[in-house]
Amino acid sequence: MLGAMIALRTTLLLALLACGSKSTPAPQEPGTEPPATSANPATPTEPPPPAVPAAQPAAATRLAADTPSTTVAGNAFIAPAGWSISVKGNATILEVPEGGSWIALVDVKAKDAEAAVAEAWAAYKPGAKWPLKSTTAAADKDGWTDQKAFNYQTSPNERRDVAAGTMRAGEQWTVWIYDMAQAVGEKRLAAIELIFGRLFPKGYARESFAGKKAAVLDAGRIKQLTTFIESSQKALGIPGVSLGLIQNGKVVFEGGFGVREIGKPAKPDGSTLYMIASNTKSMTTLMLAKLIDEKKLTWDTAVTSVFPQFKLGDAETTSKVLVKHLVCACTGLPRQDFEWLLEFKNATPATALATLGTMQPTSKFGEMYQYSNPLAAAGGFVGGFVLYPKKELGAAYDEAMKTRVFDPLGMTATTFDFKRALRANHATAHALDIDGKPARAAFDVNYSIVAVRPAGGAWSSVKDVLKYVGMELARGKLPNGKQYITEQVLLDRRAPQVAIGKDEVYAIGLGISTKYGTPVVSHGGSMIGYKTQMFWLPEHGVGAVVLTNADAGWALQSNFQRKLLEVLFDGKPEADNDVAAVAKAMYERIAAERKLLTVPADKDAAGKLAAKYANDALGEIAVTRAGDTLVFDFGEFKSPMASRKNPDGTTSFLTIVPGFDGIDFVAGEAAGKRTLTFRDAQHEYVFGEK
Repeated sequence: MLGAMIALRTTLLLALLACGSKSTPAPQEPGTEPPATSANPATPTEPPPPAVPAAQPAAATRLAADTPSTTVAGNAFIAPAGWSISVKGNATILEVPEGGSWIALVDVKAKDAEAAVAEAWAAYKPGAKWPLKSTTAAADKDGWTDQKAFNYQTSPNERRDVAAGTMRAGEQWTVWIYDMAQAVGEKRLAAIELIFGRLFPKGYARESFAGKKAAVLDAGRIKQLTTFIESSQKALGIPGVSLGLIQNGKVVFEGGFGVREIGKPAKPDGSTLYMIASNTKSMTTLMLAKLIDEKKLTWDTAVTSVFPQFKLGDAETTSKVLVKHLVCACTGLPRQDFEWLLEFKNATPATALATLGTMQPTSKFGEMYQYSNPLAAAGGFVGGFVLYPKKELGAAYDEAMKTRVFDPLGMTATTFDFKRALRANHATAHALDIDGKPARAAFDVNYSIVAVRPAGGAWSSVKDVLKYVGMELARGKLPNGKQYITEQVLLDRRAPQVAIGKDEVYAIGLGISTKYGTPVVSHGGSMIGYKTQMFWLPEHGVGAVVLTNADAGWALQSNFQRKLLEVLFDGKPEADNDVAAVAKAMYERIAAERKLLTVPADKDAAGKLAAKYANDALGEIAVTRAGDTLVFDFGEFKSPMASRKNPDGTTSFLTIVPGFDGIDFVAGEAAGKRTLTFRDAQHEYVFGEK
């Protein structure tokens, strides 16, 4: 649901580009400007210029629709509508509608990956000077071999991500180059997935399971899956995993692996509670569907007609928002998570909605996929208000979920109450530290979700989530045969709302993928130290729940889905190699990032900082020292800090607390006062000296 680490964005980006598959939506988070006291949206239509101007290809064509295309060597891909495409020698160059950001696909003959990348840069942008930060390998996939990703170090003030990658088919190398303003890259994630999701060698067709019958998950096939969990868990440094499998209405596996907390012997099981994060969204939309079943609203009801206090950044936009827009990721509202992540001590649902009232879409309704947690939270609070208008918004939502979802489905352990969860059989949050070692994560940051809990605040277990998945597979029926919700109302939540590439859509709090032919309905969740996923195959009566207590769990989940398909349909064995390659690359990227850091932070640079900084949207930062260690105290939590010298000569200070590391503050000065500038992809926050 959210990605705490700036580094995670790069990890997921490189996984997307190198492997040609999108991960579950995850947070897209990270000179000096005049002091500011609130968020200043970056202007996607005017991204910062690249460090070196791109060579201008001739005869660029603006595409009116998504267009099947080929590279110079005949490799297939889809070029997105609105983008411009041109050919310059052996380079096929795609430019975003905003201008100033490019993806290049370059076909070369070379002796190895490094030589191929060098030739590609010479063809695309010969004067490029970004330092190489890391080189990591990916598994053979989709007809490609020798896949490598090259990640380059940019300066935060560039507000740009630059990466390249190689892939080979026979003797022909194809190199991709990603040269993109961060605001544009986040906003156009779905179009980027369209390009890379089906970038195939000439003549290649991806394996499809369409029309095949799923095998029975007997003891032998379940053993293949549990062995995969155990090996992946070890490779990725995940302390604990709980897994549940259901087939044809029967739970065929429910259990746990590893430990609930490092250094302690207690093992997780099917009843162990984890924060399920954004999986909560799917359950929130189920509650809204129940209200539709009860004729209290429809997906096309104007939100202000049932919840008059709802508002976005202006009245005209507000008036257009329907109930479905709150939970479809299709409204054009960008991620703006740090306003609830960093400043939550006194936050309530009411204050969260007030902050939502300052936000504006950066694209038209239905135009592109943009994932908004505050908007999804509003969806839950609207449902609670419709049922219990006299209750406080959070209490109304909690009661709505209890009476319409948790109690009817028998999800007796599921709760929004942190105290109750932490007293029970629960898994502790973990993350890799800056040296790549498993550690307890910065759990206190997770309390930030309380004020926006319809977007991701539930604690649950495999046992309980399987009850939800079982109902979805039974098309609204409970195990006793009772129709819990009208079938069509339930299935309306799976109606596509916005495309994410060619093979996936986001519906109403659910994602639907047809990447391998047979539909898979799913959602994932991400909070600090917890990565969780549920998915089901509606045509085959099979579902799975994977809950992990570590940030690296995202890599296990995405590959477990592939593994289950392999086991069910006797597919090509890819998942084991994929997760091994991802694990190796993850540790290599951590090591590369670590080499750039000075820990403890550089004493001279730290000595120039002010004692306190403030920003209206994100609160205050108190700068303290504990011996040689620089500490930033955000009020709700604190972190020791590292420093890093950026290529442009600026100095960044970065959090290094496990699970919330990589939050980048660039030191500067404006109007005679010291500043710290922090950015997510589409916003900038300047903390002024106080």
